[in-house]
Amino acid sequence: MGSVAAQVHKAQAEDGRRGGRGSPRPRRPRLWRIRAPISRRLSVILAVAGFVLPLALWEAASAAHIVAQLFLPSPADVWASLRHWSHGALGHDTIVSIYRVVAGFALGALIGVPIGLMIGAYRWCAALLQPINDFVRYMPASAFIPLVILWVGIGEGSKIAIIFIGVVFQIVVMVADAVRKVPDSYLEAAYTMGARPGEVMKYVIWRGTWPQIVDILRINMGWAWTYLVVAEMVAADSGLGFAILQAQRFLDTAKIFVGIIVIGLIGLAFDLFFRAMHKRLFPWYRP
Repeated sequence: MGSVAAQVHKAQAEDGRRGGRGSPRPRRPRLWRIRAPISRRLSVILAVAGFVLPLALWEAASAAHIVAQLFLPSPADVWASLRHWSHGALGHDTIVSIYRVVAGFALGALIGVPIGLMIGAYRWCAALLQPINDFVRYMPASAFIPLVILWVGIGEGSKIAIIFIGVVFQIVVMVADAVRKVPDSYLEAAYTMGARPGEVMKYVIWRGTWPQIVDILRINMGWAWTYLVVAEMVAADSGLGFAILQAQRFLDTAKIFVGIIVIGLIGLAFDLFFRAMHKRLFPWYRP
């Protein structure tokens, strides 16, 4: 009997340390668990809040005249500028800028992805090309503007060339790193089953890195849009970047905001497109 009483007393003491009367220790909310899933409804609510809250703060700061109207126009002024621009050349400027970004990005991808695959797969290629790629990729794209004008001229080719220079070296190094992450055991298994080097490159390296390459292209599409304003500094007479620079000269801050917001919305649309394509192509992929 004494041993039973001792066990009961011990259990009661443990319950007391937990919170009393056998109640479990309070658990942390599920939202604070690392990588805890959330419902789609909550995800949409949080995404909308992420846009609405900064907009509300912007409206409050503008209404309180914390910053002069010249430097921080109200959302209503930006909306009015958007409506005025949309009745003018906004559509044309948007199409021109999308063409330049997509052309420069596509050219960078067509050249950067194969070179990155070669650098990641072959040591001799890495020794030959990676040092010069790492050297050039730290140079700002704007520094090449005088050379691009001399080599390409001031037409559309110069704008596309600046965007190409801005993304191609980053694509090369990121693709090469993705190739190096393919486990050696996969290569050894392919060679053991009699695969030739070309088949290993096609079925192991290429297919093994294709999901990461799509993500790399999505990231670098964002970089391509960041170089748009720099590219349209080169004797441009249209485009969103050109319009932003022109608005700066005339202190039209509301139009600058409109240009930045439009670029952000277009970039978001491209990002969502790449994400949807990734899920469609690789439903099995979990990094």
